[in-house]
Amino acid sequence: MQERDVYPVAGSQPVATVSDAMDRFGVADGIRPLWRGAVLSGPAFTVWTRPGDNKGLHAAFEEIRRGEVLVVNGGGDSTRALIGELVAQKAKALQVGGIVLDGAARDVEELEALGVPVFARAVTPAGPWKTGPFRVGCTIAVGGVPVSPGDWVVGDGDGVAVVPRGEVEVVVARVGELIAGEAERRAANQALVPRG
Repeated sequence: MQERDVYPVAGSQPVATVSDAMDRFGVADGIRPLWRGAVLSGPAFTVWTRPGDNKGLHAAFEEIRRGEVLVVNGGGDSTRALIGELVAQKAKALQVGGIVLDGAARDVEELEALGVPVFARAVTPAGPWKTGPFRVGCTIAVGGVPVSPGDWVVGDGDGVAVVPRGEVEVVVARVGELIAGEAERRAANQALVPRG
């Protein structure tokens, strides 16, 4: 069985700073957290599915590992929810690191109660089809950003960023430098004295 990357060094870095560390690339357009306080960080497990169809997500749960983030290209469809409470329960039981959907979800209050971090393009009460087709473990696009299996995905209240797996260590180091610089600027701002 092939080993998959985990990124304990990456932690839960702020999405805005991660994007800054990549010259402000890598942010998935239009993908937002579905509940306040949702955060995720981990290697991507990818699914490409027909819009409004979640058969591929169920197939992914047969392979996904603890800590991996399920990242789904659902064609940006907002008319059918790819996940809801029951799928989130499965994700929680398998200790999935979170779910990112270029598509829709439902059962937002239940997702929050379960504590499963879900980021999506839309919310709708309409349920999914389950007929396929789909692809698992391929390079996809989410919010206009390419995502390959094993890329580092991080999400917080600002949205989602994707770091190519070969650049994780460099980006994490750069994030550390940026955070230190921001702390210095923050201290300087707090030392300002009003004129007059």
